[in-house]
Amino acid sequence: MAQALILRRKKEGLTDYQKRLRLLKSGLPRAVVRPTNKGILVQIVSYDPAGDKVEVTVTNRTLAKMGLTLTGNSTPVCYLAGYLAGNLAKNRKIKEAVLDSGRLKVIKGGRIAAALNGLVDSGLKVPHDKSIFPTKQRLNGQHLKTKPEALNTLKEKLVVKK
Repeated sequence: MAQALILRRKKEGLTDYQKRLRLLKSGLPRAVVRPTNKGILVQIVSYDPAGDKVEVTVTNRTLAKMGLTLTGNSTPVCYLAGYLAGNLAKNRKIKEAVLDSGRLKVIKGGRIAAALNGLVDSGLKVPHDKSIFPTKQRLNGQHLKTKPEALNTLKEKLVVKK
């Protein structure tokens, strides 16, 4: 009796191939959101048989270069990263995408939900349920000890001109 082949990335707990196949069957680009211990990564990725093509990449370091002084793993930073990624995707003629959270679950009010909220607020069409979005107070950083004085100003600066 032959043994079943277990793919390396599945064995290491990195890739859920059933979920990936469902996302790829949609035919839409994927909005990949990966929170890390120190930051956030938001990418718009389209499928290509030779290998996935990354259309847009935004990290917390991208926002830091634009003048954001918050820590990279806070809810407002995740929201702004999603917002900027959505604006850059619209400039590349990408109008809709599906959320790819990898092997992580989307938790109500969490960082992935904040990035999704930013993508939706930028005008990108992503299937979602509004009940998972963080509150406006959390998105504006009112829960933080050091309140950001110019989050709305930075959000206006993030709107990328064509």
